[in-house]
Amino acid sequence: MSAASITIRDLRWAAPGAEPLFTNLDLAVGAERVGLVGRNGVGKTTLLRLVAGELKPQAGAVLVQGRLGMLRQAVRVGGEEQICDLFGVREPLAILERAAGGQAGEEDLAAADWLLEGRMAASLARMGLEAAPTTPLAALSGGQRTRAALAALIFAEPDVLILDEPTNNLDRDGRAAVIGLVRGWPSAALVVSHDRELLEEMDAIVELTTLGAARHSGGWSDYAQRKALELEALEHRAAEADRRRADIARDAQAQAERQARRDAAGRRKGAKGDMPKILLGARMARAQATGGDQARRAERRMQDAEASAAAARARLEVIAPLRVTAPSTGLAAGTEVLRLEEVSAGHAPDRPLLSGLSLRITGPERVAITGPNGAGKSTLLALIAGELDPLAGRVRRPASLALLDQTVSLLEPGASILENFRRLHPGAAENACRAALARFRFRAEAALQGVATLSGGQLLRAGLACVLGGPRPPTLLMLDEPTNHLDIDSVEAVEAGLGAFDGALIVVSHDADFLRNLGVERTLELAPPR
Repeated sequence: MSAASITIRDLRWAAPGAEPLFTNLDLAVGAERVGLVGRNGVGKTTLLRLVAGELKPQAGAVLVQGRLGMLRQAVRVGGEEQICDLFGVREPLAILERAAGGQAGEEDLAAADWLLEGRMAASLARMGLEAAPTTPLAALSGGQRTRAALAALIFAEPDVLILDEPTNNLDRDGRAAVIGLVRGWPSAALVVSHDRELLEEMDAIVELTTLGAARHSGGWSDYAQRKALELEALEHRAAEADRRRADIARDAQAQAERQARRDAAGRRKGAKGDMPKILLGARMARAQATGGDQARRAERRMQDAEASAAAARARLEVIAPLRVTAPSTGLAAGTEVLRLEEVSAGHAPDRPLLSGLSLRITGPERVAITGPNGAGKSTLLALIAGELDPLAGRVRRPASLALLDQTVSLLEPGASILENFRRLHPGAAENACRAALARFRFRAEAALQGVATLSGGQLLRAGLACVLGGPRPPTLLMLDEPTNHLDIDSVEAVEAGLGAFDGALIVVSHDADFLRNLGVERTLELAPPR
């Protein structure tokens, strides 16, 4: 049998009634680990579905050599589905159950896989999940369902591994398990991810854009270094284009002034009457023709220069990381912004997720909230924000605060970005609103986009713009898993936006790179309830 591989040739695909998402796309993945990156909406998940055979190409070919296993972004949960359904072994387990109860016939005994339960348990343990095969999927957290799906993928022993954002919803241990799985994968693997730590394990990075798929050897660090060099070259090209445009404008002005002087000299000479009128008229006609030709050439050169400069600036804005400034919160060092005193909280009074928790945050501290799935991280943020009352203890909030949860619910979906900004900052003038949104790349018509139409990255950026762009940002900002479902450009945009914030920050995240880039100073790790 040939080595496991994925080959894509001249692929074309478009959604009904839409512009083509892929045109003449080529990509080859051999016995290697390839990370697929690109901006939200460019078609990464669609490409994986084409590789998996869930969608059919409208032209070209997708060839997969070997058995394929795929992990989707979200594990679908039905009312009766159990962990064993992810493994596809409900009936084989039923046979073992009948055999254990003395109810198995000869056919059952002949078909029984006596090592099945042990192999399932080993796969689940490899992903750090201890659960019975009959556990309902609905009883698991999002992170636990992802672990179970990964365990089922290992159990199936595919030749070709397809992973779509495998570390979303996973805690630190879960992410480490995925990284370990990919690191040791011996065959072909195609991984869509924004997790820079996971992408560091790749043999190659493929960047998917509207122009096609560009392959870069090495992991994330090598790719990022090359992108930085590309950005530097684009900045140089844009500066050169601007200088050329200025030089052409100066030359055209100087030429026009010289021609004007020559014309004036000719008119003075003609006024003296020492030149025949026919000769004077011919000279004037030539001068006018020359001046017109020069003006047209200068106009063409200027148009070319302006087009070149505009193209360079447009490409630069596409690739350049977001850099923003935000008004100061005025928060002085040492000022208390939050105090929790022996707090217990949760949705079930008899089973609180948090018990006896005390926490004090002062000044512009940056605090990370970590812990395994189900430990109560989102519950803690809701408690601090006042969306959940404590079951016991006391919460003091002496400072202004804002919470950007995973759905950015502080923005009204039926309103535009600009309308949301005005609602949150009713005293801000029109120009100030526009300028604040422009700093987060919502310029002109982009500020009028409806919130419901935004991608995940745009939604979080809009939330940051509306919170940090006001005349007086909150002194305490909280974010719940802000990097989930974002492309890497959007993650870096969030990092840039928060880098300009001088208030206190609480972040729930399992992304170590993200927390390090934010300059987190303290970590509060929550333990799961007993």
